[in-house]
Amino acid sequence: NVRPLCSSRIDMRMSLTVEIRRSSIMQLASTPGSTGPSKALWELAVRCATAWSSGDPEGMASCYEETGQQSINNGPPAIGREALAAVAKSYMEAFPDLQIALDQLLVAGNAAFFVWTLTGTNTGPGGTGKYVRVSGIEVWEMGESGLIAQSRGYYDADSYQRQLAGEGL
Repeated sequence: NVRPLCSSRIDMRMSLTVEIRRSSIMQLASTPGSTGPSKALWELAVRCATAWSSGDPEGMASCYEETGQQSINNGPPAIGREALAAVAKSYMEAFPDLQIALDQLLVAGNAAFFVWTLTGTNTGPGGTGKYVRVSGIEVWEMGESGLIAQSRGYYDADSYQRQLAGEGL
């Protein structure tokens, strides 16, 4: 009995349906022409995941263009590297052992799909002491510089909150 985490329709010269399931299985259906990531894009994705996992908010923000932006679950975007670093720092402080695993990286046109799994224990200030494991996806629009211009991230916020409350997956 697998419940979808999120479904999102994205129209960027192709129609993609992305569905992430609780079991961390990601299914991606796309039109012909989607490709694997270039070496530069792969290195950027690894750099981003490494910055998250090593507690380096400025390093994470450096994966974005100066005016890059990120929104999570259709929330208001963090715009600019300073705001992006502040968001990353808040997660890193809440989860001192935070790890971001790069599960998959796919490309279609000017979009990259960064599929990830976050793990960590909420032992930061005001934390619950609970371990969290949640998977999600970031849809990256790449800038001319080769850095991320815009990222739209999606994960199961209900599952995340249940885990923080100690109710499991």
